[in-house]
Amino acid sequence: MTLLDGARAGALLGLLALASSALPADGRGDPWAGDLTAISNHDWNSERAAHLLERAGFGGTPEEVRALAALTPEQAVQQLVDYRTVDNGHLQPFDASDLWDEGLAPFPVSRPATTDLAKARGEALGVQVKPEGNRPMQPVVNKFFYWLRASRLETNRAGYWWAGRMLATNRPLEEKMALFWHGHFATSEEKVRDYRKLLLQLDLFYRHGTGNFRDLLIGVAQDPAMLAFLDAGVNVKGAPNENFAREIMELFTMGVGNYSEQDIREAARAFTGWNYDDLKFVVNRDQHDDSEKTVLGQDGQLDGVQVIDIILAHPVTADYIASKIYRFFVREEVTPEMRTQLGAVLRQNDYEIAPLLRTIFLSRDFYSVASTGTRIKGPVELVVSTYRKLGMKEMPGVPDFNDITAALGQQLFRPPTVAGWPQGRSWITPGLLIERGNFARDVLFPDITYIPTDRYPSYLTGDEIRAVHERIGLGYDITSATKPANVAMAGGDGMAMSSMLADRDEDFNTRYGSYRGWQMAVERVKPIPRTFARLDLSGMIEAQQLTNTTQVVDYLLTRFLRVPIDTQRRAQLIEFLDRELGTHEIARAQSYMEEPLRMLVHLILSMPEYQLG
Repeated sequence: MTLLDGARAGALLGLLALASSALPADGRGDPWAGDLTAISNHDWNSERAAHLLERAGFGGTPEEVRALAALTPEQAVQQLVDYRTVDNGHLQPFDASDLWDEGLAPFPVSRPATTDLAKARGEALGVQVKPEGNRPMQPVVNKFFYWLRASRLETNRAGYWWAGRMLATNRPLEEKMALFWHGHFATSEEKVRDYRKLLLQLDLFYRHGTGNFRDLLIGVAQDPAMLAFLDAGVNVKGAPNENFAREIMELFTMGVGNYSEQDIREAARAFTGWNYDDLKFVVNRDQHDDSEKTVLGQDGQLDGVQVIDIILAHPVTADYIASKIYRFFVREEVTPEMRTQLGAVLRQNDYEIAPLLRTIFLSRDFYSVASTGTRIKGPVELVVSTYRKLGMKEMPGVPDFNDITAALGQQLFRPPTVAGWPQGRSWITPGLLIERGNFARDVLFPDITYIPTDRYPSYLTGDEIRAVHERIGLGYDITSATKPANVAMAGGDGMAMSSMLADRDEDFNTRYGSYRGWQMAVERVKPIPRTFARLDLSGMIEAQQLTNTTQVVDYLLTRFLRVPIDTQRRAQLIEFLDRELGTHEIARAQSYMEEPLRMLVHLILSMPEYQLG
């Protein structure tokens, strides 16, 4: 077994042990754990600056760490938290494809709803039903599937663009907070089915990410993506839908056990009539219940905003939100005492998020042994931080960001439930650990046979789509070409069969609509650039003027790891690099050291310590 194979196997075993072991929890025995007192200038150093950059952003290069360490702790935290003073003009807005037309609104909830609408009105989605002939509603069905496919592909482009912002930003906390709120107010493209609404919600997170939580909460409650996701359209007077009222209390503000079922029912009535018209929030007055309600002990002709204010006035809300932010940025376990202290900070600052973040990032608790090197990186954070530490400025298209993070368990704009993604140890399973190692390999040694899924569907109905395309190319009629793949095709070749069988007379063909929807979408959705990661590890080492393999290993360990490794594994890495270079001296290996350096970095990225930040 080579050192590379042995190290990867060891990393897998180490992470399996990590997944089942107890990380430092409440910090007992750690004098700084639980202490919100600000650290002093004397306590500030490069290691703590690196920890701050890791948690309040996506890590950084040694140069970025040194620049932060040169400031005082107050200045460093201010630079990260008060980021609106930092220039970010180099970031480009999302370059949307030309996909939407007004006929698509309001988009039906399903294909049957679309064809029912077409039957009743003679048109749907801006497309008229054919007056006569076979499959008169086929153009309508094609349009329905076109938007499903187009929005899905464009959402992938939006995820790639957002990841590029995370990588290139000068305001890492802005992106990290947007990622946090995306998991907190989780909405998915799978149900919203409109990338435009998801981008509007992301912009809401950018505008209010570190601002006032009340403004953010009202914005989310009136956000078309959330309204679509939690069924606002069926929350009407006389038949209130409890989805949003339940989630705003259970997940968004208070937590389980701090309200009653009656509170949910009454709050649902307050939100009746709240809906959206394409991308705009509207209140349908005739659908709003303006009668008396009682929510959390407060009476009145309450509307949605008044219910939000009642929720925010409840003592548990600030504790819940503050502790959830703490768990995201610091550690999973929050003592009751810490929860109360953090909630008090949020309440005393009228729900302004920035003062809470300053308190957390300056606290001794944040830099305690219990808090450093104990947080398992989520997939998006892992991928972006890897690229940042490699010194990259642009998101590569190979490996594909969406494919990688989906395989690791977290795809942007597609949280699994309204509760978002579970954090911490949920990121670590045997299968996911293998995928993490595969990601490191694919960055350093990219797959030159990669076929982009945004051009060639490889999920959902992908196999059927290819089968339909091949059969049509052989001359099959639509009915024959769209039979399920497991249905045996009688007769000779496609052309012969097509001439023997009359095409079926029907209103529409769903499988053909799915096929044409893909074609129409791929025609109009702009492709993701499929560039490879442009790495120059040799140049990185030369720029540091390192002279021997020991210095190289130590430099790369410092650059990539927040958790130190033992002396034995360090010695193994040095030995490995000596053997691959054929020398201990860097000057003698300058012309060929790129591949050995990539193998060394692959070893480091495969270590269990690299999964922690």
